Amino acid sequence: MADALQRCAWGTSDPLYLAYHDAEWGVPLHDDRRLFELLNLEGAQAGLAWITILRKREGYRRAFDDWDPVRVAGYGDDDIARLLADQGIVRNRAKVRAAIGNARAYLQLADAPGDFDRYLWSFVDGAPIDGRRRSLAEIPAETDLSRALSRDLRRHGFSFVGPTIIYAFMQSAGLVNDHLVNCFRHRELSRA
Repeated sequence: MADALQRCAWGTSDPLYLAYHDAEWGVPLHDDRRLFELLNLEGAQAGLAWITILRKREGYRRAFDDWDPVRVAGYGDDDIARLLADQGIVRNRAKVRAAIGNARAYLQLADAPGDFDRYLWSFVDGAPIDGRRRSLAEIPAETDLSRALSRDLRRHGFSFVGPTIIYAFMQSAGLVNDHLVNCFRHRELSRA
């Protein structure tokens, strides 16, 4: 029975969080487009609760052409106006512009399929870091590694990629396994 499973406490407060915790958060992600999407969604979350972004994720996919970086990189003023009027996303001009700029930076960085994946995973030598956290209090907001990745992304032209945002991205994309050690997902992902 699913309710008998031990989970990270944050993953039980809402059915959407529960599904995200159990199926997505911390699972190593190696799809360039989904990594690009997640990076932008983590940036969109800045100052907001992650549940807000989860509830708007499908709206983002629709509004941003399923996060096709080529299409998003080509957005102009009309697209910005369209996005700022779209109630399906967070209508913040700086965050919308950042997503468009990030698409352009992505295209400069990733020439071939798998390039973005290889770039990101090179920061953890291709394998998830096991945080082995026993409590939520042990989970840092940022690390030396998230600061290094943040600096490098900014050097490549990305924005809304500060070290705290990047650490959250690293957790969600599975570069770091920060499920608590007593959570059933920690054990599953440690064996993967």
